Amino acid sequence: MNDAVKSPKATANDLLAKVIKPAFAGNYPLPVPVNEFALDYTRQRFPSDPITEIKGADLPGFEGMLRPNKSRTKWQMVYSTANSSSGRIRFTQAHELGHYLLHRKLRDEFECNDADMVEWDAEEAGIEKEADEFAATFLMPTDDFRVQIAGVDASFDLLSHCADRYDASLTATMLKWVELAPKRAVVLAIRDDHVLWARSNRAALLSGAFLATRKLTIPVPAGSIMHSRNRKAQTDNSKTHASLWFRKEPADMPLTEISFVSDQYGITLGMLLLPEAEPQYWNQDREGADNGGLESTIELFERRGQPIVR
Repeated sequence: MNDAVKSPKATANDLLAKVIKPAFAGNYPLPVPVNEFALDYTRQRFPSDPITEIKGADLPGFEGMLRPNKSRTKWQMVYSTANSSSGRIRFTQAHELGHYLLHRKLRDEFECNDADMVEWDAEEAGIEKEADEFAATFLMPTDDFRVQIAGVDASFDLLSHCADRYDASLTATMLKWVELAPKRAVVLAIRDDHVLWARSNRAALLSGAFLATRKLTIPVPAGSIMHSRNRKAQTDNSKTHASLWFRKEPADMPLTEISFVSDQYGITLGMLLLPEAEPQYWNQDREGADNGGLESTIELFERRGQPIVR
């Protein structure tokens, strides 16, 4: 493979297309064998400093770690045994593999906790986001994922099917789905009736449908099925008005809420699905418009604290 610097997604896609599929007669081995691949591929491709050990350990406060020996000739990947979800463990392992492939020349050790995924500071944002993007792409091949969701309405049955197919966490599966959603969509996580984090896809962001959780404390609307007082079942869905969540939406704009309560992790995962709408930010934001149009506008929103699923 070419040693030129590539994006996390491009790195993962290259591995899937040029290494894994040829080794399995042109098919994806699902779930993708992340541990076996990490050990075998790094031993062959990077013999001077491969990953030689992958193990579980008690890691209070951390999801995973990647660290070398003193001579930096071997790397060890460690994941937290506090996790009972195989999908969450596999995402952590793929995340650390992403650090190895993308970032091991940048620092001596990586210690990754759950907050890294949603509360990035300026320095950590880049590498943690990149490791997440690598992991999601590597574990859930995009072409196969598109086949699974094509023509199927969003639901937790669909997402659960995908999570089982790839042995991935439900959260990672939701984020992968919203990246590929054809219409406006937002995924979010809630604890104690406040939004922990939210991710808008490109269509939603450009229409103004986003929740700026990095800068604001956002309560769950009292009328939402995701509000604890309205909880009726572990999974639920409801039709409502988009203005319940996004006050600038037209009064007659509909919105579908889909809610899943995860007792194991003490959070509610949700999706907000909206019809198509004209983008509000093509020309309104001069800083974005004057510096490259769409991509600059997206980067501008990210700098202001709103992450976007690309």
